[in-house]
This record gives sequence, structure tokens and C-alpha cells, in this order.
Amino acid sequence: MTTAPLMSNSANPLLITDTILRDAHQSHAATRMRTEDMLPACAALDAVGYWSLECWGGATFDACMRFLDEDPWGRLRALRKALPNTRLQMLLRGQNLLGYRHYADDVVDAFCRLSIKNGVDVVRVFDALNDERNMRVALESVKRYGGHAEAALSYTTSPVHDAAYFVRKAEVLSEMGADSICIKDMANLLLPAQAYELVRELKTRVDVPIHLHAHDTSGTGAMVYWAAAEAGVDIVDCALSPFAGGTSQPATESIVAALAGTPRDARLDMNRMSEASSHFKGVARRMQRLGTIDSKVLRVDPNALRWQVPGGMLSNLLAQLKQAGAEQRFEEVLAEVPIVRRDFGYPPLVTPTSQIVGSQAVLNVLVGRYASFTREAKALLRGEYGKLPTKPNETVRERAIGKDKCIECRPADLIAPELDAIRKQYGNVAKSEEDVLSCALFPQVAPDFMRKRDGELVREIWVEWVGRG
Repeated sequence: MTTAPLMSNSANPLLITDTILRDAHQSHAATRMRTEDMLPACAALDAVGYWSLECWGGATFDACMRFLDEDPWGRLRALRKALPNTRLQMLLRGQNLLGYRHYADDVVDAFCRLSIKNGVDVVRVFDALNDERNMRVALESVKRYGGHAEAALSYTTSPVHDAAYFVRKAEVLSEMGADSICIKDMANLLLPAQAYELVRELKTRVDVPIHLHAHDTSGTGAMVYWAAAEAGVDIVDCALSPFAGGTSQPATESIVAALAGTPRDARLDMNRMSEASSHFKGVARRMQRLGTIDSKVLRVDPNALRWQVPGGMLSNLLAQLKQAGAEQRFEEVLAEVPIVRRDFGYPPLVTPTSQIVGSQAVLNVLVGRYASFTREAKALLRGEYGKLPTKPNETVRERAIGKDKCIECRPADLIAPELDAIRKQYGNVAKSEEDVLSCALFPQVAPDFMRKRDGELVREIWVEWVGRG
């Protein structure tokens, strides 16, 4: 009996995006890695030969200001200076940008322009509902300002989410001008056989590179990458080992070593990779001592396949139950999540729909199924976030929004230009166009951060104290 040689479908090196500067520490350490933890490793990272380094976007923007007293734009500029030879990549939530609502088109365009101006090369654009209408303006703006526009498919499984569904979406996004297509598997639901078939089908149907982003929550990440590599995937996301595995990505060193000597050999500098990894081992040890890294995120949990709940969503659900003094009902909530998701039209569980579905599941368990709805759940069922993958349970929708008319158009078509008004509103604290956009995205956080950054908050406190004196 003879078998086909491994990697027989492609003879191209597998390209690697490393997430150590963004998703790896977002997944393991709640996005608490500081810029000062990153810069010492940048010379080594820049010499490895990565296709890109993901270093911005996602939750990093908010966390910089809210928890670390850092300017996210300053971080980007510092990393751009320290990584002159490597593409810098960011994650963008389409019309939501990095916030939690849809913004007007002029805000989206300005944010893409300034992200690229400050150092971003590759912008991965996704929408939680895979509604391509919510991705169009961001993709067009990225290309207009010279960036690489990568369109992401939020991967999930459901009666409507089969391979044909994702291939159709990829074809639409390719026609919209996407420079590459990413399969974004945020909950590690994509299994090896399905990965092989989906990548192989995409490679025959679209003419742009295929990029695969997976986590290792259920322990299958490396097998998924191997199968995808055999099917011809062009790029995969990995994380250096100190922040790899569990709810993060498969380890870069392990994937590169496994492929060495095959036609998909990544051809990266393992010595410089080891040098960078040694630095981040120290960072990880310090974070573990401080309690920033919870051991739960490091473990493999095959229940991720059963509940389809991403790691970050699991911790959020547990936090909500702790606050309500109902931790013992965690399993009930996990069992409720698939029910809510079905009734809400099978949205993929990624920000912000993961939080919406999760919060509703908690409510259902604590106060009775659909006895109450969160404001965001009502908005989702009304169509404010875009088109649901399939029709929701009409009884549930009517219970949530009554006779309110549902939104059928692209939601952002209903939002008037906002940028000029935001400039005027925050002109007293915003010192730059970048500051204006920070205020637009996080109006409850950015102004206080800027006053503190610029010394004004300290002066205000001093004046108030002297006045009381």
C-alpha cells in the first residue's frame, strides 16, 4: 500500500504571522502586556522573517488607556520604529472599529487612514455577523491609504454555517477588493478534516492568499494547522511559546519545527525566535507572579467544542456569575448559550455578539428564559448590528422588541457623519486627530486618560485641594 507524500499539495513555504504582541497576551493576560515589555525583544522579532507581527487593534487600544496609562497610538509608533523590516498587523471590527457600536463612515475612514499613517501595514477586518456590508467601508479605506486589506470570516458551526457558506462569503469579499482572506476561528471549532476541505475549496475559488487564525482552546490547533498546510493555506497565526497554547494560538516554534524539511518549511530564523522567546518567558513569569495570567487559560478544554464558547467569553460569563453570587450555575449558563444562539439566528460568538449572547444566557438562567432582555440583545434582534446569519426565533424577537420595525439596510447608512461634532466636543482635551478618534471610540475612558497624560487632571485635583484648604 502506498500513501501520498506529506505536503504534496503545495511546495510554497508556509508564511507565519506571530501574535505575541497582541492576541497572545490578550488571550492569556487580558491584554496587560506593556510596551516596555515588548520593545526589548523587537530587534530579534524583526530579524525572524515573519510575514507579519500582529501588534495592535482588538482589545489593546482600550486596555492601553483603561488599565496601562499608555497612549495606544504612541505604542504603535514605538513598535513601528523598533520593527522597520516587518509588516505590522492589526485587528479591526469593521464598522465597529475597536469599540462596541457602529460608527459613521467618516470616522471609519479617518481611523483607517491614521492607523496606516502611524505604522500599520495589514488591517484584518471582520464583522461579528459576517455581514459584508459592515466591512466594505473599512476595506475600501485601507486600500485607499495603501494598506493591505485582509477580510476575515468569523468561523463557527451551525445548521447554516457550512463550507459553502464561507466560500460564498469569501467570493463576495474577494470581489470587494480584499487582498487576502482570513479564516478567523476564535473558539478553536475548526477541526483538521474540515480545515483541509475548507482551505482546499477556498484555494480553488478565490485568487487571493488564504490566512488561517486559530486558537488552541480545545487542543487541536497544531493538527488544524498541519491539515491546512497540506491543503495549501498560505499564512497561519502562531504565538511564541511563552504565551502560546490554551486560549492563545499554537506555539510558533513547534509549528516551524514540525514543518522543517518539508515543502512547507517556514524558513524562519529559529535562533532569533529563541532569543525573543527567552525575553517573553521572563515577562510571562512576572505576569504569573502578579496574577495577571490565570492558569485556567493555559489548559486544554475540549468542552470548547461542545459549548462553542471562546476562552474570553468563558471568563466573562464566570465573572458575571461571581458578581451575582451564582458561580454554581456556570454549567447551566453554558448549556443555555447554544439555545440563545439558536434563537438569535446563530451569530458567531465573537466580540460583540459573544458578550450579547453570553449576557442573555446568564439572564435566562438567573431570572427565567427571556423574562428580560439586555439592551444589546434587543439591538441585535432589531438588526442594529447587521443581518443575522438566519432568521431568529420570531416569538423571541417579538418578545424582545414588540412591534418595532427591524432594520433591513446597512446599519451605518442610518448614521450621519460624526467626525466634526466629535472634534468640537473633545477639542479641550484632544491634542491631535488621533486623540479625537480615541475619544470617539472610548468617550468614557479617553478624555480622563488624556488629561492625566497631559498633566491636566493632576492640576485640576491640586486646584480643588488648594481651594478647600
